[in-house]
Amino acid sequence: LADDEGNSVSVNVLGRSPRWAIGLDAEIVVETPFVSGRIDLALYVARLESWADALDRLDAGEDVAWMEMSSGPSIFIQLKGERGCPEVVVEDESGSMVTVRVPLVPPDDWIADHRQRLRQVMDHWVPMLSG
Repeated sequence: LADDEGNSVSVNVLGRSPRWAIGLDAEIVVETPFVSGRIDLALYVARLESWADALDRLDAGEDVAWMEMSSGPSIFIQLKGERGCPEVVVEDESGSMVTVRVPLVPPDDWIADHRQRLRQVMDHWVPMLSG
């Protein structure tokens, strides 16, 4: 999720996890002109499916919390953030105890774009995961 001002929050899939057969190694990457950072993330089918549900809720105009109350980082998307535009909040309560709030104005078709990206991840990676 990115805007023309150089603010972005991405989830990058790095590959199959060597530690567990049903998971993917991934990372959350935050980049802004002011701060940048990354944190490791474990993805598995249920988390990918919950992102699909989050996209449906966002499309219906609702704010979402993805991976809230699980081990590891959480992502919150507020459609009307504190600065009058959408905001992505990345929290790492269980690790570094850091929270980053990134205001951004995504392109109009960003939800459809994310659905397509999720479909590509699911089509490519999920058949490789055994469990």
